[in-house]
This record gives sequence, structure tokens and C-alpha cells, in this order.
Amino acid sequence: MVQSLGTLSFMVHDHINVAIQRNRLPDNFFSIVDNWYRPLAEAVAGKHQALGSTFVLGVQGTQGSGKSTLADFLTVILSTDHQLNTVALSIDDFYLTLEERLSLARTVHPLLKTRGVPGTHDVQLALNTIDQLKALSSGQSLSLPRFNKAIDDREPESAWTRVSQPVDIIIFEGWCVGMQSQSEDELTTSVNRLEADEDPDGRWRHYVNQALAKDYHDLFSRLNALAVLKAPSFACVYEWRLLQEQKLAASLANASAEMKSKILSPEQVERFISHYQRLTEHGLQTLPQQADWTLHLDQNHVITQMTQRDDYA
Repeated sequence: MVQSLGTLSFMVHDHINVAIQRNRLPDNFFSIVDNWYRPLAEAVAGKHQALGSTFVLGVQGTQGSGKSTLADFLTVILSTDHQLNTVALSIDDFYLTLEERLSLARTVHPLLKTRGVPGTHDVQLALNTIDQLKALSSGQSLSLPRFNKAIDDREPESAWTRVSQPVDIIIFEGWCVGMQSQSEDELTTSVNRLEADEDPDGRWRHYVNQALAKDYHDLFSRLNALAVLKAPSFACVYEWRLLQEQKLAASLANASAEMKSKILSPEQVERFISHYQRLTEHGLQTLPQQADWTLHLDQNHVITQMTQRDDYA
């Protein structure tokens, strides 16, 4: 028995180490896993057991907050520590096709060509995928959509990932997961230069808000619980995104001119995140009150605290 436990412990450690390498994280990331990710995974496993059926966990965080990393490690820990078949989905994989977004840009607003905001996802595809995963039984299989950001379009179905056994836990991560819509009054004033210059009449932000209030509300109602990675401020989001570009530039020092051309300048980073500023700031104000668990980040990207909603103990 002792040997079996030792073997299991080694396997768990090995899977965590692989995840650390996959995410290009430092070796000391083990302490983050032990201090924060494992306690959260244990809590989720307990909620799954109490529910007695497939448990859907939403993971929300701003761009660059580490939500994809958290989802990856939770999948590993729940699968190895708790022997729960866990599947991670990203809302990014449910973007509308490029053709569909170009159509929205022509018929509704040019800013809808840019993927990311509510209204640029295939919500019905996401709903169908989650519902079919929950209903998956032995002997059945399901293909999970994949989006290729390099070509800004959905992968062909032949490239989708297949799942072929019943699922215990679904992790659904994304920057707007769990968000509620804003009031009409909140939409009146632009929050940045992008909105002031390119959405002066508010058509774009009203379209996004309406999508959040309707289709996305139905999607997020599938969640059994929500975990939030809370950034200190929107200013940190800009700094983190800029740091990502600087690291990318350093890694491409000897790359081709074509590869280097994909690096965003500070001005391009500012424009890019301006698409998400309104709802990011809205989420920073509202989601910690909604979340079942909130992991608080400092300016250096370090988790300093995890809080749990009182009525979710």
C-alpha cells in the first residue's frame, strides 16, 4: 500500500512538472501549485462529489492574468490527485469564424471584426458542446472545437480534439466568463479613445452589452461555480500585456523579419486592450462579489490571497 501511494505521488509530481514545462514556468512554481491551485482543486472536487453529476467550473481573469494556466493545472490536479476526468474548454475556441465576423463588421459595426468581446463567439456551439459533454456516456465520443489565432479562424473539424469517456468536471475559462451586462446609464459615456473615436454613437458597445445580457447569460447559467483571478487594476492589464510583447521580442531576436513584424508596439497594445477595457473594469468591480472563489493578484502577478464567498462554504 505504501508503495502504491508512493508511486501515485511520483506520478502526480511528474504530471505537475510536465505542466510547468508546458507553460514555460520556473521550477519554483510548485509552491504556487501547492499553496493555491491544490486547495482550489480540492474544493472543486468536493463540490463535484456533493453535486453527484458533471460539475462545470467557470474560470475568469483579465488578459494575461493566468486563467489558461490555472485551468491547465486544475485539469492536471483533478485528474491525478482526485481521479476525476476533467476537460478544459476556452471561450476562445468558440469564436465566430472570420467570415462570420467580417459579416458582422459590415452589417453591424466595423469593430466586430476584432475577436474577443461578447457578440464575437458562437454561443450556440459553446452551449451544445457543454451540454453534450455533460451527457457523454461510455462508448460515445465528442469533438471539441479549436480556434487558430495564427489564421484568425476556426480549425477544420478534422483538427478538433476528441473526448471519448464520461466527463466528471468541465472547466470553462475566458476573460468574460460569468460577467453580467451593464446598465444603459453605464453605456452612455465612452471609456477610452477607441470608443470615443470609433464608436461615438455607442452602437458597438450596445451590441456587445445586449449579447452579454441575452445569449451569454444563457451560456454562463451552465456554470455550477465561478473562480476569478482578480487583477489589481486595468492599468496592470496593460503592463502585463506589454511585458508579454517584450518577452516575445526577446525570444525572437534572431527570428525573421516576418516573425518580428507580429510583435505589437506599445501603441498597438493600448489599442488592442482598449476593446476590452469597458468590460474588464466592469468585471473587476462586480465579479469578486459573484465569484465562489477569488484569487487576488498583486502587481507582480503573484497570488496573495484566496477568498471564498460566505454562502459557498
